[in-house]
Order: sequence, then C-alpha cells, then structure tokens
Amino acid sequence: MENKFNLTREKNVFVAKRNIVDYIWKSANLEGIGVTYPETQAIYDGGVVNGLTVDKIIAINNLKYAWQFILENEVIDYDFKLLSHLHKLTCDKLVLDQNLGRLRTTPVNIGGTSWKPQFPIESQIKEELERLLNQPEKTKTEIAIEVMLWIMRRQMFIDGNKRVGMLFANKIMIDNGCGIITISQENQLTFFEKLIKFYESGDNNDLKQWIYETSIDGIDL
Repeated sequence: MENKFNLTREKNVFVAKRNIVDYIWKSANLEGIGVTYPETQAIYDGGVVNGLTVDKIIAINNLKYAWQFILENEVIDYDFKLLSHLHKLTCDKLVLDQNLGRLRTTPVNIGGTSWKPQFPIESQIKEELERLLNQPEKTKTEIAIEVMLWIMRRQMFIDGNKRVGMLFANKIMIDNGCGIITISQENQLTFFEKLIKFYESGDNNDLKQWIYETSIDGIDL
C-alpha cells in the first residue's frame, strides 16, 4: 500500500487548513452529530447558529480545537498520551470530567451488531499501539489507517472513539505528508456497513483497502 501523496508537512498543513471546515463537518456527521456544512462553517467562524443543541455546537468547536492542535504541533510522540489528549479535546464538556482522556470502565454496546468490545487495559493498549506504529515494512499511510481502525474497534473511551481515531491517524498522515483521511457524506453508509463487518470479524483488510481507495484527500505537486 503505497503513499498516495508525498508532500512536505508544510504543504500538507496547507491542504488541511484550506479544507478544514469540510473535514470537521464530515467527521461530525460520521459520529452522528447532525449538522449542515453552513452550520459547521458558522460555528467554526464563531457565529451564532439558531436551532442547534448546545452539545452539537460544543462538539464542532471541540473538533476545531483538536484540528488546531494537530496542525500547530509538529513534533510529538504518537502514544497513549496523545490518544488521551485528543479525547480530552474532542469530548470536553460532552462527557463527565472523570471520563476525559481515561479508558472506559463500563461496557458499551455497538449499534447494528451484537458484538461487544473487550474492556481496555492501559498496558495492553500501549503495547498494541506501539506494535502497530512500528511496522517498518509498511508505509505511513497504511499504518495510519490501521491505527485509526484499531482505535475505532477497541472502543477504549466512553465516547468519541471514531473522532479520536481519525484525528490520531491524520496526525500521522499530515506529519508525514501523506494527505488527509476523510469519509465523504456519500460514502458514510458504505463505511458503516464495512465497519460493522470489521467489528465482528477483526479483519481490517477490506475496510482498509476501501479507505485507501476512496477516502484520502490531498494534492499532487
């Protein structure tokens, strides 16, 4: 799985900033936060949007702050500390303070399947993440997609796992000039169908290839 794009970090950041509202809008809807693109733009710009719940407005602002963190911080370790920090940024004021950045201690149900994720144990999470990140035979693009899907399936946090997974993956992508992972609105139904199959089987090959073919944004220089 070759890198689709080979940009400098500076150019990749430029691409991300140019389309940042679109990425936030798509990411929010992927997590079931129903907002329109104009509403997302207005919230991003600090405007007042009537008719939206407070939680939706907070969620969009949180994604804005998380993206700003990704783009403004170049040198950072891809570790459990980063996972926790991204969860704090994306779920601030949306989950109880004691759950921010911390592994869940209660069971969760996944819509559309009877499959249930195992309880997360910090030592295991750290080992699994390190193993995924250290695959010298694979490109950064493939590693980023695998890490993203692992975070989504692991369901280590009480909420926001898809947002955290995509943000973490895009931190890897952008730092290495590989483009941006983003699931378009028209592809979200297919994504969820494949995601459920991945949850149940643990086999990421089909979904990983589909994301690679349909869901990486960038520019050719």
